[in-house]
Amino acid sequence: MALIPATILTGFLGSGKTTLLKRILTEAHGQKIAVIENEFGEENIDSDILVTESKEQIVQMSNGCVCCTIREDLREALQMLAAKKRQGLLDFDRVVIETTGLADPGPVAQTFFMDDEIAESYLLDSILTLVDAKHAPQQLNDRQEARRQVGFADQIFISKSELVSAEETEALIHRLKHMNPRAPQQKAHFGDVPLKDIFDLRGFNLNAKLDIDPDFLKEDDHDHGHDHAGHDHAPGEACDHPSHKHEGHGHHHHTDDDVKSFVYKADRPFDPAKLEDFLGAIVNIYGPRMLRYKGVLSMKGTERKVIFQGVHQLMGSDLGPEWGKDEARQSRMVFIGIELPREILEQGLEQCLV
Repeated sequence: MALIPATILTGFLGSGKTTLLKRILTEAHGQKIAVIENEFGEENIDSDILVTESKEQIVQMSNGCVCCTIREDLREALQMLAAKKRQGLLDFDRVVIETTGLADPGPVAQTFFMDDEIAESYLLDSILTLVDAKHAPQQLNDRQEARRQVGFADQIFISKSELVSAEETEALIHRLKHMNPRAPQQKAHFGDVPLKDIFDLRGFNLNAKLDIDPDFLKEDDHDHGHDHAGHDHAPGEACDHPSHKHEGHGHHHHTDDDVKSFVYKADRPFDPAKLEDFLGAIVNIYGPRMLRYKGVLSMKGTERKVIFQGVHQLMGSDLGPEWGKDEARQSRMVFIGIELPREILEQGLEQCLV
């Protein structure tokens, strides 16, 4: 049986997850979708879609979608759905897991990699994060869960942008990009998002392209005279960084979030054994603070690209296609995490180069 693609939908309370879900579930797109509401015993918000009395209820919808509210382990719900699909009792093409507004998507994502039974039935496609333009600046300031959700995202949807000024939206986009340059952002009006931007995004695929917004790289790339991009200045220190030159255009220097990203680039190849030891040690120590990380690497001893990525302590790598004849063999990595020790990481990576 083909693997069932799974999408994790996250976002802070009131960001419009339910609106987006309802739209996905009621639209005639010909796909049968099973939704798992991971509510952990909270009051169920969607009583108009679902009637929930028992511990777990499956509701078949008119367009063939299924909805399942769970009050216990996600793993059990996923296993139960897969078993019912195998037995021909339920028919669905994919699963969407809606997390609670306060949830950290990390453990949900890890379920797909750590549990063999789940990994044999499902393929984690992507994490989608909804951000409410009106309340996000405050929520991002106050709640680390909100910042984590941004750090984990493969795709960010900004809702309610019609309630704030263009400058405020611009400032939010800029702030989110610094937290997570991997995730494309788009505005979502009342859940109106094309399905192609929701499903089959392959955010966890080990593919040979590293999607980092090129403008983000350019902006953080004024030459420091060494191998990697970087932009740091002490708090309160004067800075002529381009992102601070647009005062008044909504690009004011935002609060310094603890969820940050940085990009590392190197032109010399890595020594495979050294790199494996170093990354293993880093993930061991900082894993809980490492949200998402990904790289396309040039390695000594192979003509092929090496692709690696991880979530928290889980890291995987794979051989990709060969480097093109005229392609610059440059390793590029992006790390997104909470207060990651950038200097330690950069110095350590530097020491793993041939």
